[in-house]
Amino acid sequence: MSRSPVDDPIIGLSETAALWCVRLADGWLTPAQQAEFDAWLAEDAAHAEAFEEAASTWREFAGAESAPEFLRLRMDALRQSGARRRFAFLSPRWAVAAAAVLLVASAGLWIWVSAPTVYRTGVAERRVAVLKDGSKISLDAATIVRVRYSANRRDLELIRGRAKFDVAKDPMRPFSVVAGQKVVVATGTEFSIELLQRKVHVILYEGHVAVLDGKRGGEAGRPLRLGSSNAPADQGLAPGRELVVAETSDEASVAPTDLSRDLSWEAGQLVFVDEPLSSAVERVNRYSKEKLEIGDAAAGQVRVTGVFTAGDVQAFLEGVSAAFPVRAIQRGAHRQFVLASSAS
Repeated sequence: MSRSPVDDPIIGLSETAALWCVRLADGWLTPAQQAEFDAWLAEDAAHAEAFEEAASTWREFAGAESAPEFLRLRMDALRQSGARRRFAFLSPRWAVAAAAVLLVASAGLWIWVSAPTVYRTGVAERRVAVLKDGSKISLDAATIVRVRYSANRRDLELIRGRAKFDVAKDPMRPFSVVAGQKVVVATGTEFSIELLQRKVHVILYEGHVAVLDGKRGGEAGRPLRLGSSNAPADQGLAPGRELVVAETSDEASVAPTDLSRDLSWEAGQLVFVDEPLSSAVERVNRYSKEKLEIGDAAAGQVRVTGVFTAGDVQAFLEGVSAAFPVRAIQRGAHRQFVLASSAS
């Protein structure tokens, strides 16, 4: 026979709210259960507040039963004192998530199992996010960054776009950013990462970072190599230099870069210096709902140089067409343009 959460005197308010949340997620309540739930909510305003917190946490976790974090959490949660007895009334499908919610509700463990926070920008939007440790993320347009902090780690993932990271110093908690299949690790420094043309671009502004080959989710492997040598690529990544590596390669290149030019996007400018038109167009498209396209391989390889206001697509088209061997072809009635080589 199932027991009501409020029947167990050793379960605290947060745990009771979490168990009600689990029961509601497991199916419709019987009339008696609904009446009991309504009475529990009406008994004290703190009950409703605790339930709202548990429901918010549940929404974060309920769709992630198969995620790696939950696979690790399964045994830990069920090993907790009284866990098997407390979950006896739950269906197997929800037992693991219930254990996670109970652990979240336990005092002092919110950070350890906190759900990731996702920061994103839309087309032509930029923003700065301040994290709980004082670190800052400056997001370029059309960018997504996922953040998960724990007691001894600061794990982030750049899913798309470009972001600059100003890392608060904390030697006991490494700050790692997964981008593509690479991992950038720092403790207190300033750097940016961009995903562009299936490559990872890392620019170091100050401090030091380690750039590793790795897997999605932050499982880092060996350091990247500089070219075909066995030298670690990040040994050459001093402030004022840029590391570039294909997402599927472990051989990187490192070269000097102009930091003021590289930060111009934060001020709403796009600066291109001898850059392939294909990558310039990808950056321009972050600021325009009317996406530009490359019409042929020759056009994509044209090297362009110029300074443009982010979002001013017309000025970009006019400037590129006038200065370089490409032409803009309008397609349809919605001002969609294809850039093709003049010879095509």
